[in-house]
Amino acid sequence: MSTLFIADLHLDEARPDITLLFEHFLASDEARSANAFYILGDLVEAWIGDDDDAQLPARIAQATRGLSDAGVPVYFMVGNRDFLLGPAFAERAGMTLLDDGTVHDIEGVPTLLMHGDVLCTDDVEYQAVRAQVRTEAWKTQVLSMPLEARRAFAAQARSDSKSRTGRIDETIMDVNQDAVEDAMRRAGVRRLVHGHTHRPAIHDFELDGALAQRIVLGDWYDHGSVLSIDGKSVDLRGLSLLT
Repeated sequence: MSTLFIADLHLDEARPDITLLFEHFLASDEARSANAFYILGDLVEAWIGDDDDAQLPARIAQATRGLSDAGVPVYFMVGNRDFLLGPAFAERAGMTLLDDGTVHDIEGVPTLLMHGDVLCTDDVEYQAVRAQVRTEAWKTQVLSMPLEARRAFAAQARSDSKSRTGRIDETIMDVNQDAVEDAMRRAGVRRLVHGHTHRPAIHDFELDGALAQRIVLGDWYDHGSVLSIDGKSVDLRGLSLLT
């Protein structure tokens, strides 16, 4: 039995193959026999509120609820695309919400869990926007808009994000190592798991004279990606699309 992690699926009705892969994986024997299942943010391309009546949120809730009902704890941490997801949907979906920066014991190892965007401190512009949109006042204002207005707002935000990503240095959007080490020191851990950067890798490094590890989860654009931790075994691998 292992503990499983995914992030950055960016589920969207325009990419039905990825949604099918997500549903299939959560119904698989591997997922149904896991000790726990973690989703570390950006499950969808854009979350416009727990009251969204579109088909995709309903399918997501059915998949995660099915896994939870099978006896597997499902944990969810919001990312930069789905930070408006709240307790109402989490309850419907059988998920337990986690704060960014939560420490859980993963197979006997205290592990810091993050979405990862707060570690990208070199991207000053992004951090300023993040601080603004995470305020309760901003979220309340957006959620008070009609659903169609929120859909249009989300579409414009995605367009602006793609435009910005194409014009800035990619290295600025990666995590800052000093920020990584500071976060791990504050949490008192030697292992960090996060997503956001779409640069799947296992980084071993030295932190204050001891071996430390940062595991970056992969995205789900061309294929799936899952991290499996089983005792001392750490396996970060891709998932092929269904044929």
